[in-house]
Amino acid sequence: MYFCVMEVTKTPRRLFVSNAQDSSRMFKAKWLELLSKVHFTIPLIIYVPVIIWCLYQTGFNTTILLRFLLGLFIWSFSEYVLHRFVFHWTPPGKLGARIHFIFHGVHHDYPNDRLRLVMPPGVSIPLAFLFFFAFKITLGASFVYSFFAGFIFGYLIYDMMHYSIHHLNWRHPIWEKIKQQHMRHHFMEPDKGYGVSNPFWDYVFRTTFKK
Repeated sequence: MYFCVMEVTKTPRRLFVSNAQDSSRMFKAKWLELLSKVHFTIPLIIYVPVIIWCLYQTGFNTTILLRFLLGLFIWSFSEYVLHRFVFHWTPPGKLGARIHFIFHGVHHDYPNDRLRLVMPPGVSIPLAFLFFFAFKITLGASFVYSFFAGFIFGYLIYDMMHYSIHHLNWRHPIWEKIKQQHMRHHFMEPDKGYGVSNPFWDYVFRTTFKK
């Protein structure tokens, strides 16, 4: 069963949305199709040990906590930038449209698909290595572990909140507000509300929804 909504942008266009519980096939190769589908617990299984290992490398004290919180804060900025400028960017041509669909368009077309809500390890692991070594070069080896633990913790909050927004119904005013904001991004104004775990950077960069 399918329906369409009007995307509210400067140039309105029709936006395809399905309420099906799974997505259309993305890859002809079975192994690629399998890797594109991820249970929401997989990021926890992969990255909770990474967080523990990073904290073990540095010990536990007040300085480590501040670095951890800084990493968490920097993740929130990264979440906004990735969602706005990477996931919602469509390169030119048919190939660009295909790339956009694989990275994020499939989620907007099939928002109820439980297996395409968290980032596949084939994408998240290379990105994690890239961020880690970039931070290590920038911040230094003595600083990076506790900072990266906070950064990855922020990523897990984002992934788990994103899954919960789509598939859990917690009765709390704050949670309902967060869910309402994300659903508005999906179905009314996809060019606003890029912050999933929090709306802070939407206020900074003026991409909040109109009242």
